[in-house]
Amino acid sequence: MASEQRESIIFKTGVVGIVANVLLASFKAVVGLSVNSIAMVLDAVNNLSDVLSSVVTIVGTKIAGKKPDKKHPMGHGRVEYLSEMIVAAIILYAGATALIESVKKIIAPEQADYNKVSLAVIGIAIAVKIFLGLYVKKQGVRTNSELLKASGSDALFDALLSSAVLASAIIYIVTDISLEAYVSVLISGFIIKAGFTMIAGAVDEMLGHRVEGEIIRNIKGIVTQIDGVHGAYDIILHNYGPEHYLGSLHVEVDDTMTAAQFDALTRDIEEEVYCKTKVILTAVGLYSRNTGDDSQLAVRSEITRLVMSHENIIQMHGFYIDEKRKRITFDIIIDFDDEDREALYSHILEDVRKAAPGYDIRITLDRDVSDIE
Repeated sequence: MASEQRESIIFKTGVVGIVANVLLASFKAVVGLSVNSIAMVLDAVNNLSDVLSSVVTIVGTKIAGKKPDKKHPMGHGRVEYLSEMIVAAIILYAGATALIESVKKIIAPEQADYNKVSLAVIGIAIAVKIFLGLYVKKQGVRTNSELLKASGSDALFDALLSSAVLASAIIYIVTDISLEAYVSVLISGFIIKAGFTMIAGAVDEMLGHRVEGEIIRNIKGIVTQIDGVHGAYDIILHNYGPEHYLGSLHVEVDDTMTAAQFDALTRDIEEEVYCKTKVILTAVGLYSRNTGDDSQLAVRSEITRLVMSHENIIQMHGFYIDEKRKRITFDIIIDFDDEDREALYSHILEDVRKAAPGYDIRITLDRDVSDIE
């Protein structure tokens, strides 16, 4: 999806959210105050926080969509994660304020005076929030916007909380038992939890997390289909905002390939990956593959069997025998779950040295950075 189209969809969705939440907040506040319902008033406050969230979403997306400049050569895409933090702060403030007011109502209770109008407003609000939540979440999936996905989930959750307000109102009318303040505490708690969850997600994005396996699989499948490539490894992607990845990888090619041939291959790889995934490859590294006699293949097979016989070895790649320098090089990936990765690395190094005496063994310990073997 083009960035302009994505930005337009997010903008329109944000506007829909603003209009819907302003109307809901207005009706809930008026009716809540008229019937003295703290739960409805707090529900209205929650809708106002959703309005602010939609505004931040629109502004954040606009800034994130700005073209790269001299000061920000990688673009402004990460502003969306900062926007998530701001939205989370708004949600937390609304939740904390609601919690304080709810506790006050438990200590000094005030009876509500529900009527048919107030019940109808709550019912309509539930229906609107369900529709809004499904719509916003669908647009979030369509545009790969974590902000919209979170807003959609929040709207669906608001519908659930409004249902709790409606249930407490019906219970009060039928039994004369007021659960309003306690329902308000429950609403406050869920609002606060939603805020912390959103912060955790934004922090996770900014710190850099494991890239989804589907993206890595797509890139690997594309690259390995290109003539001359025997394997694609060490795929590392750097996120500069939703749908904006820069990356690098290594490919295994015959050791007879010339620099000119590899240059042409590299350009083909970069073009294919970008056209099909929109990922920009900033570097394509090289692993040589032996094209010599059968003895080299036998050594490779034996060492591979030896290395992979150890537990917690995810992958071995980049194997090459340099007969001129009597050197064997390859990379291994050890699972992060292994209690002592360095010790396992040293153990494998010693095993390979014994299996290939007379060779200088060079093993690189790679990080398990992608969600795919």
